[in-house]
Amino acid sequence: MNEQYPVLKGAEPFQFEGNRVGVLVSHGFTGTTQSMYPIGKAFADAGYTVYGPRLKGHGTAPEDMEKCTYQDWVDSIEEAYSWLEERCDTIFMCGLSMGGTLTLHTAAKHSLAGIILINAAVEISAMDENQEARFIDAIGSDIKKEGAVELAYDKTPVKSIGEIKKLMKETKANLAKITCPALIFVSNEDHVVPPDNSQTILEGISSAQKEIISLKESYHVATLDNDQDLIIEKSLSALQSWK
Repeated sequence: MNEQYPVLKGAEPFQFEGNRVGVLVSHGFTGTTQSMYPIGKAFADAGYTVYGPRLKGHGTAPEDMEKCTYQDWVDSIEEAYSWLEERCDTIFMCGLSMGGTLTLHTAAKHSLAGIILINAAVEISAMDENQEARFIDAIGSDIKKEGAVELAYDKTPVKSIGEIKKLMKETKANLAKITCPALIFVSNEDHVVPPDNSQTILEGISSAQKEIISLKESYHVATLDNDQDLIIEKSLSALQSWK
């Protein structure tokens, strides 16, 4: 799809060339790469080759996102995966919210070496696309930390809700295909994705190595919240142990 609007400052994709171990980092629904930059940079500083793609229709304007299908978002991930595959022998993936959904979706079809999920979504019953309005209120910036702001859309295209619901349904149906190690972060209080999604994922995947970590001081966008350092520390530790 052709985007009509320019990319917002701070929403650009990021790439770091490092060693032969790659980490694909995905932002979430209506969000941008800004939410994943701190963790992506931490992976790069540890020597990994990192790619944080901008999902199609994101980081420009809600009118661009409205024209996207969930396959467009999957394609954005596939392009990033191909870029990493050319440079790396091993690829991990890490995602926030719908980025976590896309991480699971990718793990079900590619041989990832391990996945890191942060408030990943596989079912949000409260999401309703059967609305007469074209746009509804924004879901971004669900952050507990004072002064922290997520670069995200100020409104949500109703059509896009239908697309993320299709993605979640397909992803949930394929959870059992996932066998790689998994580290699952879940905020105790999340106003976007019900925390029980993480338990559903933990029980649904077939991975022998899987761990769930509760985040007590963060809301949905935990990568920009009070538990950012904890997420980075535990994630780097997991990548080391899984290698």
